[in-house]
Amino acid sequence: MTTHTTASPTRTERLLSTSVLVIGTGGAGLRASIELAERGVQVLAVGKRRKHDAHTTLAAGGINAALGTMDPDDSWQQHAADTLRESYFLADPAIVEIVARNAARGIEDLERWGMPFAREADGRISQRFFGAHKYRRTCYAGDYTGLEIQRTLLRRAHELDVPIVDTIYITRLLAAGDRIFGAYGFDIVDGTPVIIHADAVILAAGGHNRIWRNTSSRRDENTGDSFRLAALAGARIRDAELVQFHPSGILEPAEAAGTLVSEAARGEGGILRNALGERYMEKYDPERMELSTRDRVALASYTEIIEGRGTTNGGVFLDVSHLPRETILEKLPRVYRTLIDLQMLDITEEPIEIAPTAHYSMGGVWVRPDDHSTGVDGLYAIGEASSGLHGANRLGGNSLIELLVYGRITGADAAEYVSGLTEVRRSPEAVAEARAEMQGLLGGEAADRSAESPRLLQRALRDLMTDHAGVVRSEEGLREGLAKLDALQDRVDRLTAHPDIAGFDDLAHAFDLYGSMLAARATLECALERRETRGCHNRSDFPSQDDALRGSFTWAPGAGVTFEPVAEAPDSFRDLAFEQADESVAGKLVE
Repeated sequence: MTTHTTASPTRTERLLSTSVLVIGTGGAGLRASIELAERGVQVLAVGKRRKHDAHTTLAAGGINAALGTMDPDDSWQQHAADTLRESYFLADPAIVEIVARNAARGIEDLERWGMPFAREADGRISQRFFGAHKYRRTCYAGDYTGLEIQRTLLRRAHELDVPIVDTIYITRLLAAGDRIFGAYGFDIVDGTPVIIHADAVILAAGGHNRIWRNTSSRRDENTGDSFRLAALAGARIRDAELVQFHPSGILEPAEAAGTLVSEAARGEGGILRNALGERYMEKYDPERMELSTRDRVALASYTEIIEGRGTTNGGVFLDVSHLPRETILEKLPRVYRTLIDLQMLDITEEPIEIAPTAHYSMGGVWVRPDDHSTGVDGLYAIGEASSGLHGANRLGGNSLIELLVYGRITGADAAEYVSGLTEVRRSPEAVAEARAEMQGLLGGEAADRSAESPRLLQRALRDLMTDHAGVVRSEEGLREGLAKLDALQDRVDRLTAHPDIAGFDDLAHAFDLYGSMLAARATLECALERRETRGCHNRSDFPSQDDALRGSFTWAPGAGVTFEPVAEAPDSFRDLAFEQADESVAGKLVE
């Protein structure tokens, strides 16, 4: 990485230069950076939050691979079949196959770099049932799996001297024609504008579930940054409407609303009850009860709440207090500590008040299966920023293995891409446009600007999406949401950022809002076109699944929504996906 400063019309700009820029310092971004560094390619990883506390650290349950350490009959084909079936047959079969085939390699990489997986007495990596798998294939490290993966990847990146700057907010990708040449942003601490020249960019900046009121993401995570950066550079967004609502997010305190109670709480025997004390899953899935799929449990809880059997706070109860205290402390240590810290609630004695919470963006940037390129030369997207693996319901434990598989594959392809370039084109106009956008936000005295607060407008958007594009949607509600979004856009257009002595967080919140607004429009417009109920997407006015809609809706600014039928899966795992699942659910947590 090289760096120097240049003069801009307003303040000194910092210029950085690298072969490959990775945007995002979570698991996906780190794995891609490691691959590039191991191949001897210059890489720079940047992020807007502390690298030790990336969103990956919140992933609790585990990471999937058909290792067969516990169930020798498991195979990559069965893993692929389970993934395809739980996607409601919307997943891209080629992406599914690549992830399933390469999952074991991902685990081997982590193991080689010192990942402390839970193990059996004889040294085998332990694997447990999780997320609708036919066999035990989820590797784990207590309920801190994501945290341990992040630590492992950071250690390896440090060994390779990968430069990581976790105070840079990227506001625009820079393109000359249809080829990427870098990115523009600013330092959140001191506001210094930053130009980064790069021959390729790997986008690993997460999803968009922060645009709902209750969300498992923290304030500055998953605000739609990836959607906006890619879309404005000429890429398309796919499956924006397919958002997984996790059944169990806490409701209090308000600033932590949506914080997850791990799925392991149900897996270990937790019981769901409404405010009347009724174990309501008996009505919705009498065989699997609390071990039903995420989409079904979330819909059941939503129904109980909306029909008046919820708590005064608009929730239901998840109770593990009947379990032995030792079991809770051993199997659910993170859940126990979280509720003590946030509510002073001892879950060994009292139930937890929860409600469905926006958890995972199954859609994202459209990518090619073989390398996760986006159709814009030099631009890739990986992790939750990308799309294609999960369809209408994510298989539990697949998100973490996706990071490992495509981080490696995409890093390798980006290395080959930059090595083969014979010329680099840059556009001063693209830089000027990005610069003007930022300076416009900081020009608070302009006549057409107002005193609107980014944080207040974010709250208005989150309320809008919760009311009109939540667990259950309808034509009327979605159209009303779009009308409100248009009105909100008028206010956003007059937004001003006001940095202070504490830093440039207000400017970051403004760009978070920009990303959220674009992501919200993509979501609402795609949800309007998906006139069916499938997996996570519930339409009250179209309660049945429509075979004609087995495919993806893609979206681009100005172009709107188009439909792409999904390819047929190969016989190697398609037939397995249609087979009846194991009748017994004893000991299994179904995602």
